[in-house]
Amino acid sequence: MHAVNRRAARVAARCLVVPLAAAPLLFAAQPAFAHTDLVTGSPAEAASESRPPQTIKLTFSDEMTSRYAKVALTAPDGEPGAGGAPQVTGRTVTLPVKPGLPAGSYTVGYRVVSADGHPVTGSYRFTVEEAAPAPASTPTRTPTPTPARTDDASRTDDTSSTPDPPLPVVAIAGGLFLLAAAGVSVALTRRRRTRHGS
Repeated sequence: MHAVNRRAARVAARCLVVPLAAAPLLFAAQPAFAHTDLVTGSPAEAASESRPPQTIKLTFSDEMTSRYAKVALTAPDGEPGAGGAPQVTGRTVTLPVKPGLPAGSYTVGYRVVSADGHPVTGSYRFTVEEAAPAPASTPTRTPTPTPARTDDASRTDDTSSTPDPPLPVVAIAGGLFLLAAAGVSVALTRRRRTRHGS
C-alpha cells in the first residue's frame, strides 16, 4: 500500500515539474506573437468635433515603419481630406488635413506595418459639426494706369522742337523781297523809255 502511494506521488510530481519548467518559455514567447493594434486616434472614433481637425494622429501599440505607413481621410463629399503624406514618429502616425473642409461625417482609413513586420489595417469615423472658416483673402492693389500721351501733346512736342523764326527776320526778308521787286520794276520802266526815246 505504501509502495503504491509513493509511486503515485512520484508521477504527480513529474506532471507538475514539466508545466512549471515550460512556463517561462511560454511567457517569453508571448510578445513575439502579440498583435499590433491601434491604441488611440485623434480625433477618436465616433467623436464629434466642432471644427475640422488640422491633423489626424494615430498611436499604435508598436513602433511603425514610415515606408509602409498609409493613412487616408475621406471628407463627407467623398473627396480626399489629406493635406499631405503621413509622417511617422515612433508609434505615432500623423496625417495633415486640408483647410476649408465641410461639416459632416469623416472616415479615417489606415494600413501600416509595425517595425517587427505586423500589418495593421482598419478604419473608423468621426463627425464635424461646423465647416472650417474660409481662408481670408489678401486684397490686391490695382496699379494706377499711366495716362497715355494724346495727339495734341505729341503735336505740341513736335512744334516745340522746331521753333518758328523770329518776327524781325520775317520782316527783313519781306522788305528785301519788296525792294527787289521795286528794283526790277524800275529797271523795266527805264528800258521801255529808252526804247521809245530812240
